[in-house]
Amino acid sequence: MLYLGLMSGTSLDGVDGVVARFDAGRPCVLGHLHQPFDTVLRRELLALNTPGEDEIHRCALAANAVSRAYAGVVDGLIRACDLDLRDIRALGAHGQTVRHRPHQFDGTGYTVQLLNGALLAELTGTDVVCDLRSRDLAAGGQGAPLVPAFHAALFGRPGEAGAVLNLGGIANLTLLGQDGDDVRGFDCGPGNALMDAWCERHTGRSYDDDGRWAGAGRVDQTLLARLLAEPYFAQQPPKSTGRDLFHTGWLDAVLQTCGRLAEPVDVQATLAELTARAATEALARHSAGARQLLVCGGGAFNGHLMRRLSALAPEVEVLSTGAKGVPPDQVEALAFAWLARQFIDRRPGNLPAVTGARGTRVLGALHPA
Repeated sequence: MLYLGLMSGTSLDGVDGVVARFDAGRPCVLGHLHQPFDTVLRRELLALNTPGEDEIHRCALAANAVSRAYAGVVDGLIRACDLDLRDIRALGAHGQTVRHRPHQFDGTGYTVQLLNGALLAELTGTDVVCDLRSRDLAAGGQGAPLVPAFHAALFGRPGEAGAVLNLGGIANLTLLGQDGDDVRGFDCGPGNALMDAWCERHTGRSYDDDGRWAGAGRVDQTLLARLLAEPYFAQQPPKSTGRDLFHTGWLDAVLQTCGRLAEPVDVQATLAELTARAATEALARHSAGARQLLVCGGGAFNGHLMRRLSALAPEVEVLSTGAKGVPPDQVEALAFAWLARQFIDRRPGNLPAVTGARGTRVLGALHPA
């Protein structure tokens, strides 16, 4: 039985999709496809991360557009893999996060992933499992991160402690204890979102290819210290975050406190160091003897960032998940194929030790074909 996973992350670079078969619980990827968002949709999704005019109307239309983009990836994957939609048991679709405010305002809070699951089911003719965060939130959890349960299923090894770092727009860290049931995880800070935004502002490029621009700069230690003074970094898990906190306005406010203008290239170097420091310090503080750090997400392709992770955690072997047979740009989409399978089999998809929920829950809502 085949499952399809669809993911569009905080980086807003587009949609990743995978088709996978699960044999004895372990996935075999049959195909992967990435399609970038068009410029207009990407700009609107970024704008919807902050309050603005006529948001209900704009969010509804953006959700429709995201669903059409997802359907395009489904069509491309089915064609590339020479499959029929009837071969797909269900697809798991994350949607595009535009707000994430767990526990705030009324004790429950909310998390918003833009997607029209009914439209996606109509467009694809396939069972759609979506709205995967809200049940955990209703059970008192953060609703995120959800991938640690999948990381444990994919990379966990009995008797071996390890860690997985997903470097998307936001960075999340999974800690795998020697006991297979000892799994923890949390968002440890910004991933690529701030670096991408700063790079686009000053160079016109949407990301810093291989971290070359950051590598040409010098870390501003005063700025770095002020960025790391953000209370979120010292907060104890369970915790999760997003663009609600780590956005360009936050960065600009910190820059103003420094009393002088740093060179843009040095700010880029400092932002890369912030991502690496936040991750490695969280690993040192919370891991239980991990000797290997597997990195996935777009940040795994940033050579400068990978070198900084290795330098800041010399006791840990830093590897791309590709070294374990799973390309880093496929891991998150594969996680949502796995979550769809968990839903169809009525098995839990969350880990209370990660999200803080009152217990395990079956995650998601179904829009039948």
